[in-house]
Amino acid sequence: MELFKKKSVALMLEQSKKKQLEKTLGAFDLTLLGIGAVIGTGVLVLTGLVASRDAGPAVILSFMLAAIVCGFAALCYAEFASTIPASGSVYTYAYATIGEFAAHTMGWTLLSVYVLTTSAVANGWSAYFNNFLGGFGLAIPKEFVTIPAQGGTVNLPAICITLAITWLLSRGTKESKKVNNFMVLVKLVVIGLFIVVGAFYVKPENWTPFMPYGLEGVIAGGAAVFFAFLGFDALSTSAEEVKNPQRDLPIGIISSLVICTIIYVVVCLVMTGMVPYTELNVAEAMAYVLHSVGQDAVAGVIAVGAIIGIMAVIFAYVYASTRILFAMSRDGLLPGMFSKTNASGVPTFSTWITGAGSAFIAGFVDLKELANLANIGALLTFAVIGIAVILFRKSHPNLQRGFRVPFVPVLPIISVACCVFLMVNLPGTTWMYFSIWVLLGVMVYFGYSRKYSVLQENNEVSLKKAN
Repeated sequence: MELFKKKSVALMLEQSKKKQLEKTLGAFDLTLLGIGAVIGTGVLVLTGLVASRDAGPAVILSFMLAAIVCGFAALCYAEFASTIPASGSVYTYAYATIGEFAAHTMGWTLLSVYVLTTSAVANGWSAYFNNFLGGFGLAIPKEFVTIPAQGGTVNLPAICITLAITWLLSRGTKESKKVNNFMVLVKLVVIGLFIVVGAFYVKPENWTPFMPYGLEGVIAGGAAVFFAFLGFDALSTSAEEVKNPQRDLPIGIISSLVICTIIYVVVCLVMTGMVPYTELNVAEAMAYVLHSVGQDAVAGVIAVGAIIGIMAVIFAYVYASTRILFAMSRDGLLPGMFSKTNASGVPTFSTWITGAGSAFIAGFVDLKELANLANIGALLTFAVIGIAVILFRKSHPNLQRGFRVPFVPVLPIISVACCVFLMVNLPGTTWMYFSIWVLLGVMVYFGYSRKYSVLQENNEVSLKKAN
């Protein structure tokens, strides 16, 4: 059937060699890009909230649980990224193993995940930025940092920061990666400062009881903090801009996830050790615990670090969104304008359309009820990548791989089962909104993509020649 027609791996490799996108990224850049995408609202916001509401000091187990689920998927991503160094992430991998319709659905899903996450993170940045200005008596009027549904006019800082990052990305990967690397390094220094200073105020008695909400609380916390790990998969969208993708992509994907997990666990240990977990039900837990022990100056530095660090998350997700659009457009599943690049090798139209859309959502739409949409979309793509690895091993057993997932098919099956388990435990409203988005994607596929698909056109030409 046409819906299950697969794209040739040889064709993908040939496309990746065409220098439409400039190859400027190394293993170090990829690791920082992954850390920049993952370390953000999770460590700055979710740590305290989940500790107080779900898991207590055992929040470290919640982060470990989420990291294990993501780790299974990360191994699958690493094998594909080292074998098919082409832009598109799970969209490209599904195209090679399952077929065109599944690939289109994955690309469509990834767009929702990246754009919604960009908008949510921009909202978080706006809150930190306004609080920082408030410390100097320069707070922005409430109506300009609040969306209409909450009684305001617009979340102006969220719009401005998203558009500013979009402009930076439009200048080229080589230039923008230097700024991103700086933002990530600043964020790591600030987190390191929190750990070093906070460690002197840790009281072990605050870790008792360690698991006040039981095992159910740990599992609930794991589902809640899953959002905090989204981002490492964005690295696989950069494959065509990596100098040595077979070596560097697995290093970047796996090392960024490991580093981020260690950071989350250490920060949670320090935070829950400084004050009782019941006091951490605040959006700025890191700053709160420092204020509680009289370290106001360090808390101020943390606020500045949060402002700079969250910008790196916005950077990573806008970047990933544009590369998904680029890959789908190049295959004819979206209009050609999305894959056109400028002199610097940047898909300019895709960059600005993604940035503008994310900025609009961040400025005017309440994402609280839709927050789990990013989770359900990511879990679906993680499940599909597990299935794809099993199929890929059977269809291309002799293809050279820079990295191989161990214990296939057992480990990928466990990965799929974990993702499905978390998905079925998400609220019914999340499933409803997600179904609407997927249905819209199906309409786009049958209304446009199937007709203009490069793969389908090539098949028609081949049939005519055969006849």
